Amino acid sequence: MTTERSEPATTADERTMLEGWLDYHRQTLAWKCEGLTDAQLRTAAVEPSELSLMGLVRHMAEVERGWFRKVLVDDDPGPIYYSDADPDGEFHLTEADTWTEAHATWQAEIDTARKNAARFGLDDISVGRSKRTGDRFNLRWIYTHMIEEYARHNGHADLIRERVDGAIGD
Repeated sequence: MTTERSEPATTADERTMLEGWLDYHRQTLAWKCEGLTDAQLRTAAVEPSELSLMGLVRHMAEVERGWFRKVLVDDDPGPIYYSDADPDGEFHLTEADTWTEAHATWQAEIDTARKNAARFGLDDISVGRSKRTGDRFNLRWIYTHMIEEYARHNGHADLIRERVDGAIGD
């Protein structure tokens, strides 16, 4: 699999640009994981951190679910990888955890996110609320936050990938 990345047009309208940058960052995380074995994808950055590329993908599946399902449309199917007993469960990997499952789950959450977002305008307010603050958000804020979330974690992915096999890139 070769991940194609393209930056949005420099003259795109606001929604197209926000969706384009979000997709670009989604594609960047997939690219950082490309060509690695499950064992390499489970490799933690550096002790004592448990941060790994597969853990980041699982985390982003949870984040996509949280913002585009729980907050945006008030659909709460429950967590995928974490629990009350293990709030960082997406990062706690075992030999049984596979890239095939993590990637498929992440892509399914992205597909659901796109479908849910398509029903809203940028200024439309979420149906659900933040579990922590009780706030509601417009879609513009959610898109901007998701771009920030991916960009931050893609920086982590850069460092993890370099540690795993020496590969570097933007």
